[in-house]
Formats: sequence, C-alpha cells, structure tokens
Amino acid sequence: MLLSFCYLLLRGGLQLAIWRWRSNDFKELEIVVLRHELAILRRQTSRPAMTTVDRMLLAAASQFLPRTRWRSFMITPTTLLRWHRRLVAKRWTYPRRVGRPGIRREVRDLVLRLARENPRWGYQRIAGELKGLGVAVSATSVRTLLRAGGLGPVGTRRGVTWREFVRAHRDSMLAVDFFTVETIWLQRLYVLFFIELGSRRVHVAGCTSNPSGPWVTQQARQLTWTLTERPESLRFLIRDRDQKFTDSFDQVFRSDEIQIVRTPFRAPQANGVAERFVRTLRSECLDWLLILNHDHLERVLAVFVEHYNGHRPHRALALTPPHRTRPPSVPATCEPRVQRRDRLGGVIHEYVLAA
Repeated sequence: MLLSFCYLLLRGGLQLAIWRWRSNDFKELEIVVLRHELAILRRQTSRPAMTTVDRMLLAAASQFLPRTRWRSFMITPTTLLRWHRRLVAKRWTYPRRVGRPGIRREVRDLVLRLARENPRWGYQRIAGELKGLGVAVSATSVRTLLRAGGLGPVGTRRGVTWREFVRAHRDSMLAVDFFTVETIWLQRLYVLFFIELGSRRVHVAGCTSNPSGPWVTQQARQLTWTLTERPESLRFLIRDRDQKFTDSFDQVFRSDEIQIVRTPFRAPQANGVAERFVRTLRSECLDWLLILNHDHLERVLAVFVEHYNGHRPHRALALTPPHRTRPPSVPATCEPRVQRRDRLGGVIHEYVLAA
C-alpha cells in the first residue's frame, strides 16, 4: 500500500509539472527520465569502457557546459581534465625510434631457410653464407633468429631425412622388391625385380610360384653379372625386411662391396621408387590383361620393361626415358608424320616419327 501511495504522489507531481510548463514535447520530463536511466546504469557497472571517440565527444561537450552542470557526465571533472592534458601532450610529442633497426622479414626468412636446408651449418657458417649473398647479419643475430624460429644449435636440429639420403646417393643405389600377380586360374606368381634409383632402369630378375631362398640368391647372382658393365659401381641396395631375402642373398651383394640398407618397419615410402614402379605396371599393363601362366607373364613383363626403359617418359628424368636418346630433329618447313606402334595387343601405345 505504501509503494502504491508513493507512486500516485510521484505521478501527480509529474502531471502538475507538465501543466505548469505546458510543454508539448515534454522535454523536461524526457530529461528527468534519461537522468534516472543513467543513474541505473551507473549502479550496474563500476567503470564503463570508453573508446577514443567517446572521450573526444565528452571532452568537447564539457567546454560548452558550465561546471555546475557537469554532474550529467558519467565521468568526473578530474577525468575530463586529464583527457584534455593527454590530447595536448600528444600534439607536441613526436615518435622516436630508440636502438638498432630490426631485421627485415625477408632476411629472417632466408636465415630460417638456410638453417632448415642445411642442418649441419652453425651460426658462423650461416652468417658467412649470407655475407656472400650481400646480406650483413652477425652470428649473434642469426642465433637469436633461429631461437625465435624454434631452431637451436647444430646438435639439436634434425638429421638427414630418408629422402635427402636417397637423393644424394641415388646414382649409386639399387632397390629390390617383390610383387604378386594372380593368373586366370588363381595361381599366385611372385615377381622379383630391381630398379636403379638414379636412371630408373628396371631389371626383372624372374617370376616363380615358390620364391625360395636359393632361387632368390641365384637371381641376385645373375643380376650382379650384368651390373659389371655399368660405368659407375653401385654402393647401396635398398630392400625391405621380407624373409625371402636371406643372408646368402645379402652376401652376394656384399661380395661386390654393395652395402645393404633395410627399410624401417611399415614404411613403404622408404622404398618409394620401387613401389611407384609396381603401381605404374599395374595401372598401365597388368590391370588390363588376363595372365594365363608363368610363360605368359614373362612375355608381358619383357615387353613392358622394354617400353618402360626405352620409351616411356619419366617425371624424375625431365620427361625422358631411362635410356636417354636425343630426340630426332624435324625441319621447321616439314610437317612431322607420327605413327602409332601398338604393344601387347594395343594395351600400350608408342608414338614415333615416320621415316
């Protein structure tokens, strides 16, 4: 009852005030309402967040209102004066750069690139390489940049990756692997092949339904006899941990001073060149043929390997075959005549210039 009575008194007072000034737009009442809403908002938050635009507007409005009316602002007069002094100070304050200039971003990226591509290079070595490129950076700055990029001294960086090792020794490396072929009679045949990583030349050692240890060793001996004609000797043989590669198989290559490199467990990418050849053989040949028996598979493999080594372009060899031959020159005034040569009944097409 008391609240209802107070509300009626307040409403009557407002009505008398409106009749007193007889204002049509009720501006005075609107000001009273806005001030009361402002008081409510002040009770809900201790310190409202203001932007630079808010500060500029309030500071400018304070210049036109007398100090007796400054109670309408949400901030105190001391705050307004402090804002004004800050604006005056910024007007007469000029930015100054203290200390040495920072290293450019492209130089920082170059330092990190040299460190990642050469994990055995120290700070002095990287600084010397940059000096040869016309970039003056001290070894201390190089160390700071490497630490910021998560690269420490030489001993804490990564070692040589498998891909870098293969790329550095691919001209003297040989890979070996097996793949299987199912005949039309559901007989499984095992094919043993070798591939030179540098030239991508493939040697099919043989195929059998029972790849025993003595058979695999004999194929290795026959291959080493043919490899003696190479101008550059082989130093490494990559193979997986298949039980068909026995100790006698490894001894055949060790006798020719070829080191055996076994790939890690469940890492087919370590012997990726051999795996890629098997995929190419299946997608371009075996998936489009029905193999009858052992002799049929040997004939198919002989034709495809001849095509693979002598005609098919390879991306790793700048789109040239392993047996690199100079392409025939065609006069500019003569239109070349191209003939198609079918292999394996049209499964493989080879295009040559007509005589």
